[in-house]
Amino acid sequence: MTLAFLLVFPWIAPYQALAVNILVLGLYALGFNLLFGYTGLLSFGHAAFLGSGAYGCGIAIARYGLHPALALAAGTLLATLIAAVMGALAIRTRGIYFAMTTLALSMCVYYAFYQAEAFTGGENGLRGINVPALALPGFSLNLLDPVVKYYAALAVVGVAVWLFSRLLSSPFGAALEAIRENEGRAQACGYDARRMKLVAFVISGALCGLAGGLQAIHLSIVPIETMHYATSGQAVMMALLGGMGTFFGPFVGAATFALLQDGLATVTSHWQLVVGAIFIAFVLFLPLGIWGEVLARLRRAGW
Repeated sequence: MTLAFLLVFPWIAPYQALAVNILVLGLYALGFNLLFGYTGLLSFGHAAFLGSGAYGCGIAIARYGLHPALALAAGTLLATLIAAVMGALAIRTRGIYFAMTTLALSMCVYYAFYQAEAFTGGENGLRGINVPALALPGFSLNLLDPVVKYYAALAVVGVAVWLFSRLLSSPFGAALEAIRENEGRAQACGYDARRMKLVAFVISGALCGLAGGLQAIHLSIVPIETMHYATSGQAVMMALLGGMGTFFGPFVGAATFALLQDGLATVTSHWQLVVGAIFIAFVLFLPLGIWGEVLARLRRAGW
């Protein structure tokens, strides 16, 4: 159902470029939701993975002229490696200490990329990520056409979503939910909770890194704000708006956030204040999120 909706989404969204942005943000929120919604670990550092994926992909294209597919793989690999290091340090803590540790480590990554001006462009960001066409065996895709760009991105996101669904339906996915519900009991059942949390952290970082690479290709630039802690807050907001621990919720949350931002930014320069108030209202009155509330009502109706 998720992929069926995404196939027709460019014709529902106000314009195709916004649909691409929602698709990328949805994948970013999906990666975050694996750690937060399914494992129960609140991270404030996921901007490090989105940003490192974007910079890794962008540098590979702008500085070294790699094929976009190879550049996307390079950005995802960089984000995965950073997630492995951050995860190995962060999972030694719990609760609010875990959240604060991820925030501190994320800011370390932010300043490392900020100082590497020769590669990242520093405060000006990385520019020159020009991918007018995607050369594939036998044909070429015109990425200047937003519809073509959307479906090219959807092919990548579709594979990631399918792998994510296989992961959740596997014994590993069930073990993550057991850790979320009661880590002590999960350990008593023989699960290595620390190792599983680390694997979940790394997979979450890889998905966010893939989203970052797609964002770099989509925007043709990587602003340094991509790695700022405020971007980590957006992942939390989208997961809660859509529905924490639901499969389709991250995309609903991403669409809600992006549509609010796009619509309100044309009305007022203080759109963040309005979005923040709406977010607080959702937390107070719809704690399950939009999609989570829909699923709860369907269950109560016997569907």
